[in-house]
Amino acid sequence: MTTQLKSYPEYKPSGIKWLDNVPAHWDVRRLKRVASLNPSKTESRLFLTADTPVTFLPMERVGTDGKIDEEVVPASSVWNGFTYFRRSDVLVAKITPCFENGKGACLESLSTEVGFGSTEFHVLRAGASILAQFLYRLTTLAEFRHSGADEMIGAAGQQRVPQAFVANYPLALPPLAEQTAIVRYLDHTDRRIRRYVSSREQLIELLEEYRQAVIHHAVTHGLDSDVRLKPSGVEWLGDVPAHWGVAAVKRHYSIQLGKMLQNGPNVPTDIAVPYLKAQHVQWFSVRTTDAPTMWASPHEIEQFGIRAGDLLVCEGGEGGRCSLVEEVPPGYIIQNALHRVRSFGTNRNDYLQYVMSSISKTGWFDAINNKATIAHFTAEKFGSLMIPIPPLPEQTAIVAYLDKATAAIDAAIDRARREIELLGEYRTRLIADVVTGKVDVREAVADLPQ
Repeated sequence: MTTQLKSYPEYKPSGIKWLDNVPAHWDVRRLKRVASLNPSKTESRLFLTADTPVTFLPMERVGTDGKIDEEVVPASSVWNGFTYFRRSDVLVAKITPCFENGKGACLESLSTEVGFGSTEFHVLRAGASILAQFLYRLTTLAEFRHSGADEMIGAAGQQRVPQAFVANYPLALPPLAEQTAIVRYLDHTDRRIRRYVSSREQLIELLEEYRQAVIHHAVTHGLDSDVRLKPSGVEWLGDVPAHWGVAAVKRHYSIQLGKMLQNGPNVPTDIAVPYLKAQHVQWFSVRTTDAPTMWASPHEIEQFGIRAGDLLVCEGGEGGRCSLVEEVPPGYIIQNALHRVRSFGTNRNDYLQYVMSSISKTGWFDAINNKATIAHFTAEKFGSLMIPIPPLPEQTAIVAYLDKATAAIDAAIDRARREIELLGEYRTRLIADVVTGKVDVREAVADLPQ
């Protein structure tokens, strides 16, 4: 779309390195010259009473996409200890990482005249020479976010963008009529992008549902559509092929819970070794690049060690989440937030991985892990889990079929996610080019539907 937009006929130096040249008829101003910052709530005493409905916006109710989730409360409940704002003000999060992530909003459609929110917001009020929506677009620029992050002050983890940075931020200011055109063009483009992104997200959801249906059917009914079925006697499983067995996991697999964290050597022969914990294991994926270390004896390294082909299953967190280990550097062990699973020799770990994935979507893990408290998928619960056991040749055929089928589905999901990612990059670049005057949208706006 930007390739169809023309540059302005004439430019002038802005005097600002990152801004470079700007349209010749635009002004270059500091933000404090066109907007007021953090207005005092004392102005509201003239019309606000204790019972007046006001909007309340804690940080979690303001998105990174400009959207807000309003809660209306009496003014008396939020008068003290919160940041004051009014309809058409612009909010900008000032604390890390909310600032860098882009939390903020233009409040033109606020349902109440007045609102209060987190003290971690800067409030910008547009003056006569700038539109609130144009001002908000300026605060979404990557340059604004990167420069603000560089100017943060305070202790690590509690750093904030100072008001002085926002006040002195330079901007290129077009005439009001042109700001109106820019806002209209970007709003129109945003709607088109969001509609397409929504369609891609719906496609991803459908593909993920289809993927799980393919897995579930294969591990519960096999690949022969004409096979005779029998009741399994297992609630989550239903009917299975008549020639399959149904047994507890512990009858066919060994389960080894990992080692409790040891922060130092207990004896001189202990060794510091890398270990994996629950966060390193996602569905069908094991991450080894950021493994921390703990101390263990040579015997424990052997006892809790992992090798290619092992199945790692989460004991805590999302109990039951698992992945096959395809490759791992030597010397790694597992912490006690993970189980290591190995077949006794007559079954496949990769088949069990697909079975576990199927069970997870039935809600059965949530039921047995007691998520009302701290979820734990203990070795006892895991070992007692009833699963379908096809003959080994059928397990091999099922795994081969599912590897191929899920690879095709995963590729389609990855393509859709990449499209969403590229659209996000395009949107960011477009906003920057438009609000800094690199492209002229005035003719394009004239062609937009009313």
